[in-house]
Amino acid sequence: MATILIIDDEKPIRVLLRKTLEQAGYDVIEARDGKEGIRLFRQTLPALVITDLLMPDQDGIELIMAVRRDAPTARIIAFSGGAGGLDCLESAKLLGAHRTMRKPVAMAEVLQAVQEGLRRGSSANGSSP
Repeated sequence: MATILIIDDEKPIRVLLRKTLEQAGYDVIEARDGKEGIRLFRQTLPALVITDLLMPDQDGIELIMAVRRDAPTARIIAFSGGAGGLDCLESAKLLGAHRTMRKPVAMAEVLQAVQEGLRRGSSANGSSP
């Protein structure tokens, strides 16, 4: 099954996403911030990245730009719930996030976005999820 990298500075959100995605059969890797996320992305080359946008140290916008430089076809879902989140979500979309979501998000919506992202990614590069 596909590997998904979750990047969020809020541990409860990472845990909820991990449990939901693992129950759906995905392999999951977690990062606490953008710096750790970029390092793990480069080490593992996951099939899909789910990232928060508002994080300390290195935010999700910087992460999206780094991922795009390293892997232009990488599949990215970005979400935000903080102040200024709508502007960040629009920026994320312009920089290459394939899907943006406003927190709080329903886990069913996240699973649907993951499935859609992996389907689109596999048809674009010929691999299977």
